[in-house]
Amino acid sequence: MTDRELLEAAAKAAGLKVQIWDGHSGLMCAVDDVRHGRMWMPLTDDGDALRLAVKLRLDIDNGSPSDGNRYVCAYRCGIAMVRDPVSEIEEIEDECQRLAATRRAIVRAAAEIGAAIGEKAR
Repeated sequence: MTDRELLEAAAKAAGLKVQIWDGHSGLMCAVDDVRHGRMWMPLTDDGDALRLAVKLRLDIDNGSPSDGNRYVCAYRCGIAMVRDPVSEIEEIEDECQRLAATRRAIVRAAAEIGAAIGEKAR
């Protein structure tokens, strides 16, 4: 999936209507709601990614670098995981990548949930 497709599907999972366009510094995304175009950038903004994870009740697992497990996993627990499993893993080379990998894992898991919403509608 492209970043645009990830954002569209993640927004769908979160129940957000968004507008996405290519800006000067890359992909831009804004929520089209009563606040008229509030920026929503969960791939680059920690706060937006956290709010998305909380809204969708995602859990985050960080592999320990001392164990040699350099990954971040965003997944759902409980009955939702049994009924509709979602688990997205981002591997990291260096600890400085952990925040970006966490945001991406959250957005990928949200996009998977959003894609499943589209599948159920068919």
